[in-house]
Amino acid sequence: MTTGYSAISSYSRVEIMHLLQQRPQRPIAELVEATGLHANTVREHVQRLIDAGYVIAETERRTTRGRPRVLYSAATGAQEASSPVAVQRAEAAARRGDLLRRVYGSTTDAALGADALHQLDALVEDLGDAGFDPLVDERELTVDLTPCPHAPTAAHRGILCDVHVGLMDSVLAQAGGPLKVEGIAPSCDPTQCVVQLTRA
Repeated sequence: MTTGYSAISSYSRVEIMHLLQQRPQRPIAELVEATGLHANTVREHVQRLIDAGYVIAETERRTTRGRPRVLYSAATGAQEASSPVAVQRAEAAARRGDLLRRVYGSTTDAALGADALHQLDALVEDLGDAGFDPLVDERELTVDLTPCPHAPTAAHRGILCDVHVGLMDSVLAQAGGPLKVEGIAPSCDPTQCVVQLTRA
């Protein structure tokens, strides 16, 4: 299974992910036009995103003759945009999290609830795969990603942050539970990144 890190380590895949988060159900031809990449390169990038559970594919419903296109959307966790890969990854992360809590003894906030804990398990694992070292405050519902490994990429920071926030929200949604991303806390230091979560 492709890990999250290899799926979004390329800026071209980040750009494709951003396009799909902005507007779903895009065909390969549209992604090729928007990115300027060769069609085979776009297909390869999209497949890596599908394998990681970040993108889903569906066949276009046509009422006219002709071969239906395959349309791609960002996996959001909604019923029509859920990725079986992402759900499996979230379930596996929850099992590992439960095991670790049993082995080491739970020191978590009991008020958080099992569903929210499982969401955090999935989120921490996904962020770790993406090259982050997340520090979760379960009481304040924050995820500190400082230092941001992407901070030196100043030219694309806005798009990178948008994509990562979208991916975090998607992971939480597909894990199932009350938590969602509220946003990134403002900071003057571009290397600082603290994500605020909230109960839906």
